[in-house]
Amino acid sequence: MMPAPQRFVRPGILRRLAGMCYEILLLSGVLAVTLILPHVLLGAFAHRLATPTLLWTHLFVVLLVYFIWFWSNGGQTLAMKTWQIRLLTRSGRPVRPAQALLRYLLCWPSLGLGGIGILWALFDPDRHFLHDRVAGTQLISAAQPTRSARLRSA
Repeated sequence: MMPAPQRFVRPGILRRLAGMCYEILLLSGVLAVTLILPHVLLGAFAHRLATPTLLWTHLFVVLLVYFIWFWSNGGQTLAMKTWQIRLLTRSGRPVRPAQALLRYLLCWPSLGLGGIGILWALFDPDRHFLHDRVAGTQLISAAQPTRSARLRSA
């Protein structure tokens, strides 16, 4: 006998967008240390400036490491922990690194092409972003049920 599929509460679109805005704020600090500082030191000591291609590649790699690490190790970035949002596969399992990489790569065009992947959630029957739909992932609410909710379900 197969176990019944797990039912998860999905965070609303506004909550996910607020989490994304908070992620940008937190990433400003991360990028200041991991991106700007090394290039300032390079300019100060080597008297050389990095090319725009090198800067964009460095940014891409720093963000790649950040997101893949957090998504595949607990399913939550720092902002997702604050907003109590977790990333899982559609079957409810933790995200594997390869799946996190796919989601990361799909996020770029999803956000960069006028936010089409975000707008997709308005029409998606499960309210998934386009990159989540294609990558086979889902965002769920990680909020712990209140004591009264636990008592009612028992």
